[in-house]
Amino acid sequence: MKKLPNLTPIRFFLATFVLLFHVPQLSKNQGLPYFNNLPMFHRGTEAVYMFFVLSGFLIIRLIYKEKQRDSFSIRKFYIRRILRILPLYYFIVLFGFLFYQFLLPLLNIPYENNYDLSTGLALTVFFLPNVFASYQPGGVLEVLWSIGIEEQFYLIIAPLLYFLNKKKILLVLSGIFFSYIIIYHTKDFYTLRKYHFIYFFMLSGGIMAILEEKEKLDFLKKIRLIPIIIITCTFLFFFTDLFLIDHKFLYNGITCILFTLFIYTVSHLNFNIEIKSKLLNHLGNISYGIYMYHIIALNIIVFIFLKIQKMNIISDTVSIILLNISTLVLTILISHISYTYFESYFLKIKNKYRIK
Repeated sequence: MKKLPNLTPIRFFLATFVLLFHVPQLSKNQGLPYFNNLPMFHRGTEAVYMFFVLSGFLIIRLIYKEKQRDSFSIRKFYIRRILRILPLYYFIVLFGFLFYQFLLPLLNIPYENNYDLSTGLALTVFFLPNVFASYQPGGVLEVLWSIGIEEQFYLIIAPLLYFLNKKKILLVLSGIFFSYIIIYHTKDFYTLRKYHFIYFFMLSGGIMAILEEKEKLDFLKKIRLIPIIIITCTFLFFFTDLFLIDHKFLYNGITCILFTLFIYTVSHLNFNIEIKSKLLNHLGNISYGIYMYHIIALNIIVFIFLKIQKMNIISDTVSIILLNISTLVLTILISHISYTYFESYFLKIKNKYRIK
C-alpha cells in the first residue's frame, strides 16, 4: 500500500480551531471578557467538517485497498474503530452526566438539564449524541455530536462496502454522495439538517481517495500552481470571511469541495514536504483527546478566572489572552496524560488488528 505522508498535525490545528471557537462562547456566557472579532474564532464547526473529510479520505481508502485484495474484514474494521474511539467516548459520556447532574449542583452552580436522564443516556450510549445535542445538555456532552456522526456513518458504510462489488464502489459512492447532498438540503428533510447528519463530507473524502487510487487525478499533479491555489483558498476560508455565503446548499457544497481538495493536496500534491516535528506529530496524535477534553479544561479555567475577576487584578485584555492560552495548555496536558496512560492501552490492542 502506498504510504501517505503524516497527516496527524492537521488534526491538531483543526482541534485548536474548535477550542478557539468555544472559549469566547463560554466566557461570554459566564460574564468574562472575551474576544471573537476575527473570523478564525468562528470556524470551529467548519474545522469539524474537515475532520469528517479527512476521516472519510483515510478510512474509505483503507477499506477500498483491502477490497481490491479481497482481504477486507468487517470484524477487524469494527474492532479497530471500537478500540480507538469508544473508550474515550464513553469516558466523556460518563463524566459529562456526572458533571451536569451531580457535580454542578454540589458546587451550587446553577444549570438546567432540559432532558430526562434515561433519554440522554440512551441517545449517547447508542451513538445518537447529535440528536441529544438538540436538548442543549452542556458543552462537555454536546461536543460528542461529531463522534456520533462518524460512528453512524461507518456503521452504514462498512457493511455496504463489504457486500458491494469492488468494481462498482466508486460509482455507487458517487451516486450516494450526489443524491444525499441534494436530499439533505431539501425542505422535506429538515430533520437531517436539524441533527447534522452531514455524511456527505465523509463520502467526498472517500471518493477523492478512490479516484487517486484509480489514478484518475494525475492531471492535477501536472500543474504546480494548483496546490498553491488550493492551500491559499483554504487559508482564506479559515482566516477571512471571503467564502461566507448565506445559501446553505452552496456553502456546504463549496466547503465540501475545498476541504476535499485540501486533504488531497497535503497528501498527494505536497511537493514532498512533510511535517517531521516530533512536537506537532505528538499533538496530532493526541488531537482526539484535545477535541474531547477541551470543554472540560475550559470549564476549569473559566471557574478559576471567575474567582480572579472578583479580585480585579488583571485587565480585560490580559484576561482574554491568558484565558485562551491557559485553556489550550491545560487541554494539551490532560490529553497527553489521557493518551499516555489511558488511550495507549487500547491502541496497543488495536495495533494487533492493523493492516499489514
